[in-house]
Amino acid sequence: MLSTYVPLFLLFIVAAVLAGALFTISTVLGPKNPTPEKMIPYECGSETTGGRFVKPSVKFYLTAILFVVFDIEAVLIYPWAVEFKNLGWIGLATMGSFILMLVVALLYIWKKGALEWEK
Repeated sequence: MLSTYVPLFLLFIVAAVLAGALFTISTVLGPKNPTPEKMIPYECGSETTGGRFVKPSVKFYLTAILFVVFDIEAVLIYPWAVEFKNLGWIGLATMGSFILMLVVALLYIWKKGALEWEK
């Protein structure tokens, strides 16, 4: 059984060695010309405003968590769709309850105003 995973382990080892080698080569041989213009912090091409250590709004984190939750939904629906015929009515009922739970959660966060960025 271990022989089944040997190619996967080899792939991980090759990827790790290649990534480490490229990082090391670019660090050692890469040009180092830090100018004042290059050292200015920026985000998405625009200059920052406000203090240096200003905490982002809680809405930012809430939106990120909601994205992760609904992204996981898509990840869980794909294998279900692939095995749909083999799962039968039990699989349909299980996925139906999962979707219903997500719809209820979406309605709840919508009603609470979590999807509104500014009020």
